[in-house]
Amino acid sequence: MIVAELEIFHSRPIAPTRRIALGGRTLPVDPSPGGGGLLLAAIVAQTAERIDPDLREDLFHLIEDLDAGRRTPQPRVRHRFQDDQVGLIKSTHRLVANGDELSFEFEDELGRPVQQALGAVYATAELQGEERALIFNAIRNALLWVGDVDARFITQVMGGRKASMAELMAWNDPVAWALDILGLEADADSASKRSVQRRFRTLLRDAHPDHGGGGDDAAARIAELTEARDILLAS
Repeated sequence: MIVAELEIFHSRPIAPTRRIALGGRTLPVDPSPGGGGLLLAAIVAQTAERIDPDLREDLFHLIEDLDAGRRTPQPRVRHRFQDDQVGLIKSTHRLVANGDELSFEFEDELGRPVQQALGAVYATAELQGEERALIFNAIRNALLWVGDVDARFITQVMGGRKASMAELMAWNDPVAWALDILGLEADADSASKRSVQRRFRTLLRDAHPDHGGGGDDAAARIAELTEARDILLAS
């Protein structure tokens, strides 16, 4: 399942002109930064080590200008950002869920690393609302990332959460996740504090090793139920 996707149009590496445009975007960022923000930061992390040091400095200044809402005369970072896609080739990047496991699919062999990073940066600049600033912060951190952009990267961006769809849902919309974990409906009666406590105690008893729960799985389930209860009681 595709969780987030970004198409970046760019000139060929051998082309005398250097241009960037954006294509299709599936970038869920509400609540922020969401799967879309995770993908945008990952694109930058994937390419950062391969960007020329001089261009990395220019890229950082561009991020600062875009985040602050300043005018950005073109070209920037030796590339012109435009709407027209004619004559450009396309790279597509995705955040996908295979079962519960999250991973990235990068198509970055067709263009320069800086072109992919620029596409992610300009896509972030076109977002609206408070998530924009949060994703720019994630991108700044991504510029310093060293190593593979894998589950470890996802865990870092998600503040220690596991690289799973369930954890992404909990990160994006903790109340909806907590209701799902406890098997409650999103209505006033089901989500009342009394209903939450009653449901928590029932599921906790079922998860306990004395009632068939086993070892590490039981401990993980109890921790999950406790977190869900705490989220709902605090909301």
